[in-house]
Amino acid sequence: MPQLQKKMSQQEVIRLERDLAKFANMMDSVVRIPFTKQGVGADAALSTIPVAGDVAGFVLTCYAIYKAKQIGVPQHKLNPVMKLAMMDAVVGFIPIVGTIFDIFIRPSRKALAVVHDHIREEYQIHNDVHVVHPFLHESLEHRQQTSAFWRNPMVAWIWLHLPDLFGALFLILLLVAMWFGGSWLWQWFQSFNI
Repeated sequence: MPQLQKKMSQQEVIRLERDLAKFANMMDSVVRIPFTKQGVGADAALSTIPVAGDVAGFVLTCYAIYKAKQIGVPQHKLNPVMKLAMMDAVVGFIPIVGTIFDIFIRPSRKALAVVHDHIREEYQIHNDVHVVHPFLHESLEHRQQTSAFWRNPMVAWIWLHLPDLFGALFLILLLVAMWFGGSWLWQWFQSFNI
C-alpha cells in the first residue's frame, strides 16, 4: 500500500477524498444545518427500516472504509471507524434509539475525518473546501476549466457557500415569519380581551 501512496498525485488524492466526502454527505448530512457540518442523511433514514436498514448502513460505511484504504490510510487508523460502524449497526437494531444514534454518531463522517488527517500528514494538503462542499467543489472545478469568471476567488467562494447562504436566508425568513405570526396572534388574542 505505501507504493500506491507515492504514485498518487495531490489531484488524485483530492479527487478520491472528494468522492469519499460526497459519499459521507449523502450518508450523514444530506440535510445540513447552515454553516455547520451537522445534519441528517441516508444512514439515519435507512435505520428507520428494521434490521435491513441497519445492515445496509453498515455495508455502506464499509464502502467508506474501502475508499479510505484506496487513498492509503493504514488499517490501524481505520480500526476505530470500523468499531464505530459495528456499534452503529448493533445500536441501530433498537427502534428510535438507533435512529437518534445514527444522526449523531455519523461513522462515514468519522472515516472522512481520519482520511483528511492522513492526507494532511502524508500529502501536505491543508485546504478542506473540497471536503466541506464536495458536489459544488467538483462542479466548480469543471466550470473553472472553461471560464475565467469561475476562477475569480469571490465567485468561487459564493458558489461553494450557496447551501449555507440559502440556509441562512431560510432561517432569517422563518424567524421573520414567526415574528409576524406571533404578532398577529398576540393582536388577535388582545382583541378578545377588549
